[in-house]
Amino acid sequence: MTVPDLLPIATQAPDFTLPASDGQPLTLSALRGRKYVVLIFYVGDNTPDCNRQLSSLRDDMPELEGLDIVVMGINPAGVEEHARYCTPLGLNFPLMHDAGGQVALQYGAFNPDRSVQRSVYVVDKEGLIRFAARGMHWVPEFYEALSSLP
Repeated sequence: MTVPDLLPIATQAPDFTLPASDGQPLTLSALRGRKYVVLIFYVGDNTPDCNRQLSSLRDDMPELEGLDIVVMGINPAGVEEHARYCTPLGLNFPLMHDAGGQVALQYGAFNPDRSVQRSVYVVDKEGLIRFAARGMHWVPEFYEALSSLP
């Protein structure tokens, strides 16, 4: 079996509503017209690479917020597990509970072996995908994707 393709650039990001680490539901389309969104599909809470990637985003959050960018981490772990993970790292953005990987599946971020494939998307204020990549990616790439908007 092969890993599914990422969604193409300039296509509409599939909408979703997921519970966040604070217990409140968040809906992607509710941010349309107001915020850019970085979606981080990550493998697991409290793993070395995920800790590094999410901590880097935590550190860049003041600058990201100043540019109307919201970050959402997404994986199948439960809300309580996400909340316990956020505290020691001081994460200042929500981690979303994607039960069964249903949203990851829509975004091509789910392996055939039923695990999350580390993937990053940047969605513009109109809900269009402006950046899509596998692996660990960093804030300068997000800025570049958004600065190329017409």
